[in-house]
Amino acid sequence: MRGIILAGGAGTRLSPLTKVTSKQLLPIYNKPMIYFPLETLLQAGIREILVIVAPDHAGDFVKLLGSGKEFGCKISYEVQDKPNGLAEAFIIAENFLDKENVALILGDNLFEDDFIEPVRRFKSGALVFASRVPDPERFGVVEFDQNKKVISIIEKPKEPKSDYAVTGLYVYDNAVVQKAKSLQPSSRGELEITDLNTLYLSEGTLEVAFVQGKWLDTGTFEALYQATEFVRTKELQEK
Repeated sequence: MRGIILAGGAGTRLSPLTKVTSKQLLPIYNKPMIYFPLETLLQAGIREILVIVAPDHAGDFVKLLGSGKEFGCKISYEVQDKPNGLAEAFIIAENFLDKENVALILGDNLFEDDFIEPVRRFKSGALVFASRVPDPERFGVVEFDQNKKVISIIEKPKEPKSDYAVTGLYVYDNAVVQKAKSLQPSSRGELEITDLNTLYLSEGTLEVAFVQGKWLDTGTFEALYQATEFVRTKELQEK
């Protein structure tokens, strides 16, 4: 399996911090933010990784991460010219994936979990990870039936059917490339990852696993602060 870290976007919710640098290069305590999704992929056993970046700061990512040798992996780079949606990542990554399965992680997501087993067991279809949140209306929300079987995934619903949000780690078979190409842009003009997940759901090949540890989407000032406190506390406990 190959990995993608999506580190594009303008990071407007973190302005003015992001006027001079990429959101994914901001510090979380003692490390750049992108180190955390990179560590998640490495811990899952993935060693070939594509970092997709916005054009303005592409050189900064190359300077920081290099070839990946320092981390025991091989890192490649592609540019997403405009923030056209998460699902566009698979179209950009088509040559890199070379018919392999893929794990996509968002560059501003921090996970405490270990995903070795789910990634090792994955064969085909789609696997997404859900976590209970206090503000599900901000995310893609998973609706379950009485047997915890997925009924729907709705993007930023005004009236959420559950308090389980889809987190920023997604695992797909290689059919994801053609599925992404078949998507139509949403009202926001983007290729939505929720539409991609709904395609797999309609085929009966989407599974949902639950995040056991902490999950932080560090795209807001409050979440950035919480992530720094979490990492700081963890680092001090391990000393």
